[in-house]
Amino acid sequence: MSVLVADGERPREGGADRKVVDVAVGVLVRPDGDFLLTSRPPGKVYEHYWEFPGGKLEPGETVEQALRRELQEEIGITIGAVHPWRVELVDYPHALVRLNFCKVFDWTGELHMHEGQQFAWQRLPVEVQPVLPGTVPVLAWFAGERGFSGVTHSV
Repeated sequence: MSVLVADGERPREGGADRKVVDVAVGVLVRPDGDFLLTSRPPGKVYEHYWEFPGGKLEPGETVEQALRRELQEEIGITIGAVHPWRVELVDYPHALVRLNFCKVFDWTGELHMHEGQQFAWQRLPVEVQPVLPGTVPVLAWFAGERGFSGVTHSV
């Protein structure tokens, strides 16, 4: 597994021995192919950056359990089948994060942003900005799957 280093010029909190934080990430895809991005809530690291919704695994939780809980808590939906997709390790200045990306094609409920964030249905190239560094590889994966060539997002 490769490691994506975000903001490499900034020091790493916790040094070389910091532990990996597991995160469940939902890549919600509508039948028309559009996918959901949400902004990071105010007051959090990388606030206002755009990402796929999700959150940290609690002790004893599986990726699927965490994703179901987080999407209910954060954006108010109940998801159907979870399709594990890819895993990316991202070395952020504040944390070393293992992002467990899962595709979700089925959910119920209306989107309701419970943490003051925004949401946007997007397609390539993504129009919202800035995009969180850990989100960028996913856009490249989508481009590969969809035969999209060109810039996937604005910098």
